[in-house]
Amino acid sequence: MRILYVEDNPELRETIGALMEGEGQTVTAVATAEEALELEARQPFDVLVSDVSLPGLSGTDLARKVLANDPHRWVVLCSGYELGHYPGAWGPNVRALLKPFDVEELEALLGSIRASVQGRAAA
Repeated sequence: MRILYVEDNPELRETIGALMEGEGQTVTAVATAEEALELEARQPFDVLVSDVSLPGLSGTDLARKVLANDPHRWVVLCSGYELGHYPGAWGPNVRALLKPFDVEELEALLGSIRASVQGRAAA
């Protein structure tokens, strides 16, 4: 499973990016939504994990652009603010993760996404 992680805080980008790496999971971490869109244009990722508050294009705007190309794409929006049911209205595979989150919470979410991605690839 290929994960694109967008986080403007260098320490978080490095730490959380490393935590998401694992068997069957590769992570490409970038600082801006604009960088993410360039990478997406070359080859779409299985999952987009993005901070909501980014310089320039926001994480929510990035999510909308990615979902416009593939409404069933997995997107995880990370925010220090409660997003409620708002992200779920964008598509069936959009989730929100409230910062600060537990590593176990992130791992559980990625595990369920990986199972879904693998199931979709096998179909």
